[in-house]
Amino acid sequence: MKIPFINLSSQYKSLQSELDIAIQGVLERGRFILAEEVDAFEKEFAAYCGADHAIGVASGTEALQLALSASGVEMGDEVITCAHTSVATVAAIELAGARPVLVDVDPSRYTLDPDLVSASITPRTRILLPVHIYGCPADLSRLLELANSRSLEVIEDCAQAHGARVDGQHVGTFGRLGAFSFYPTKNLGAYGDGGAVITNDSALADYVRRLRQYGWGPDRVSSTRGFNSRLDELQAAILRVKLKHLAAWNSRRAEFADLYRSILSGCDVRLPPDPPDCEPVHHLFVIRCEKRDDLRAFLSKRGIQSLVHYPIPVHIQPAYASLGYRAGSLPEAERLSREVLSLPLYPEMTDEMVGDVCQAVLDFFK
Repeated sequence: MKIPFINLSSQYKSLQSELDIAIQGVLERGRFILAEEVDAFEKEFAAYCGADHAIGVASGTEALQLALSASGVEMGDEVITCAHTSVATVAAIELAGARPVLVDVDPSRYTLDPDLVSASITPRTRILLPVHIYGCPADLSRLLELANSRSLEVIEDCAQAHGARVDGQHVGTFGRLGAFSFYPTKNLGAYGDGGAVITNDSALADYVRRLRQYGWGPDRVSSTRGFNSRLDELQAAILRVKLKHLAAWNSRRAEFADLYRSILSGCDVRLPPDPPDCEPVHHLFVIRCEKRDDLRAFLSKRGIQSLVHYPIPVHIQPAYASLGYRAGSLPEAERLSREVLSLPLYPEMTDEMVGDVCQAVLDFFK
């Protein structure tokens, strides 16, 4: 591809000396699990997010699972989230033993629609789980107001929203816990899987730390049943290097997003949501087009790679048929799945590359 969807090797080359030193240090020290790099990264990431605690875990999916388990979710409890998300969100709910209740999205921001959540609350509902999809925060003020009025908790899925803010406050700190993914393609990505849970609740933070390692306390006695979900030292060392650059990378993403908007503003595509109450981090630049598949094929012929996030809403995927939804039951999520197209957007791009992508989109509509 002339313009790949993402280019992680170019990011590595830009940080090669820093990363090589960090990795070599871990190898030389010979401590690979829950040692000084994880401890330092947890402190630094918590400070970046404005949280009191961060707990490194093995993946973003397990970050959600542990956050739910630490909140006391049990078999038979219900967790409300949106259908337009990665399957990982729903998988985490089921791994925690709860039943996912899927609600349609607000078409103005593609996130959990507060107007539809209320009707889905039952006596078994325990958690509202908004997803900050594509790096754009959900409508947290309304969701928190609803949760408080119904004695529910909020856990935030921040897998695509490292650094996103609402009224200056980082996502992940509004709910009782926030869950992050460090999958390699994220705004802050490791070189393998990784994740973190953040919270301002010291007791919850201690519980998540125990859950991630067999329920062990300091004496290695399992006071509760736990799991094996640990962020390793190599990934923590890599993330510590990258965290120093995250603000600059997010700023660069915002510049490219603005450039995309300015060039495509008169084009026959729907541009991404841009709510006035928040600062998105543009994890993905997702346009909508009724001729999405034709446009994608046209871009590919021009040497431009694009992806679809996500082609089939969770509620109509075969694995989740037992949840009882049918095609047509969540129309906004289904419409998005037919129309969304993610264009290349990463800090190592250039203005010229963005211009080439835009020109190709414009040419498609000529």
